[in-house]
Amino acid sequence: MADILLIQPPVRDFYLTAKRTIPYGLACIASALSRSGFSVEIFDALATNKSRPLELPPEMAYLEPYYGTPDISPFGLFHGFRHFGYSFQHIGNIARASGAFLVGIASLFTAYSREAAETARVVRQNLPGCAIVLGGHHPTALPEASLSCGAADFAIRGEGEAALPLLAQAIRDGKGPESVPGIVFRKPGGGVRISPPAMMDHPDDYPLPAMNLVKQKFYRRKGRGSTVVTASRGCPMKCSYCSVGASSLKYRRRSVDSVLREIDRAFADGDAGFIDFEDENLSLNRDWFLALLTGIRERFGEDGPELRAMNGLFAPSLDETVIRAMKASGFRTLNLSLGSSSPAQLRRFRRPDVRPAVEQAIALAEKYGMEAVCYIIVGAPGQQAGDSVDDLLWLAARKALAGVSVFYPAPGSADYEKAEQSGLLPERFSLMRSSALPISHTTTRCEAATLLRLGRILNFIKQLRSRGEHLPEPVPCDAAIRLPADDRMAVGRHLLACFLHDGQIRGMTPKCEIFAHRIAPAVTERFLCGLRRLWPEI
Repeated sequence: MADILLIQPPVRDFYLTAKRTIPYGLACIASALSRSGFSVEIFDALATNKSRPLELPPEMAYLEPYYGTPDISPFGLFHGFRHFGYSFQHIGNIARASGAFLVGIASLFTAYSREAAETARVVRQNLPGCAIVLGGHHPTALPEASLSCGAADFAIRGEGEAALPLLAQAIRDGKGPESVPGIVFRKPGGGVRISPPAMMDHPDDYPLPAMNLVKQKFYRRKGRGSTVVTASRGCPMKCSYCSVGASSLKYRRRSVDSVLREIDRAFADGDAGFIDFEDENLSLNRDWFLALLTGIRERFGEDGPELRAMNGLFAPSLDETVIRAMKASGFRTLNLSLGSSSPAQLRRFRRPDVRPAVEQAIALAEKYGMEAVCYIIVGAPGQQAGDSVDDLLWLAARKALAGVSVFYPAPGSADYEKAEQSGLLPERFSLMRSSALPISHTTTRCEAATLLRLGRILNFIKQLRSRGEHLPEPVPCDAAIRLPADDRMAVGRHLLACFLHDGQIRGMTPKCEIFAHRIAPAVTERFLCGLRRLWPEI
């Protein structure tokens, strides 16, 4: 039995990356609640290998031409819509057994708000006397929509650590919620009361996350302990596609000592294998970042955990001293945020031109034996597919893998507002995800899917070249050929040879049948012409 139950709902999508789903935010909120005297449990519905296939939702039927045939080749994208995590029925049973008077449900992404709403409904059915509150990015950006499911009593905008303990106290003491920061609730006379987002003015004043309440065994990586850390909140940049910099929550850094104490607690057993810093801009303050890296190195030495910053690093903040220190402290990969190599597109994204800094960071990564991954965005409103091909070719000429992200409208961002005003928003919240190819504007969905596959082809070529292999000779496709299903490299080499011959992207089914993907021929032709200029041997 617990006073408060915090739930991470299941996810319905084509794929799930488990190492990105550690319920860090719930652990932070749980710790703040515990300090206020409440007993807390976390139920992480994603902390299981359970999944089951689902029918493709009707609103996603337009994806069938791109994802309909399973592809086991290195150039495959998605196939098979699934429910990842425990069933809603099981969540209801957990809620009933908890006996909690307050249930908090994470609603982090608008695309998954349907799952959060369904979680609220089953909690209401199984624990009718409890108060239910939704929190996360979705209710922060779209508070009225978050309460439209009817099952939730409240929503919290902003940072739950600053709001949920006060809401819990008000409910326990029989008081109204009006004074709770960030609170959203239905007014007795109709309408919805919406407060400005709650914010932790000084993050160091809050307790370290209660990671002991997280099912840490599930999130182990390569047999060793794994955790996430957020060393700062907010972002000072104003990128048009991002809602974090556009929010009213100012940029705040924790002290180095606080972050190091959190890492010490996470790996008190000494089994440190992997730390992902989930900050929007981890390295912005050079002196602070170097002090953090020094502290990690002093704690773990040369055999410490692998460090990553998977949200992407701002290349102008990375000089040789910083990158050398990153390598010495456990970074093996630089995840670099490029956005685009097109100056015009960068202006539309409201991003500085970081190309020279990215080039320098890539060169330094090579010098210190690190991998570099550069992220680009494709398919944004007003973005041309040809410019995105040129982004891939820009990366083809450099020793970095391509991370291709299909644009999706993030509520609260400038681009979301622009898409709404232009009538470009998808009709359903569930379509506001990259895998749904949500916007078909100056870049069509077919072009966006083609660009995704070209990114995989480029990375496969880079993999071959890094192994010292020559690219395969172009050959016509022989649909009758049978390739070994358990040898993806052999499959990839053959399909690449066919692609280099005629520009058609193909895949292979689990039954070893080769088939042609639906593509935008002008996009692949531009890509191939560019590759031939870079590598005449093709």
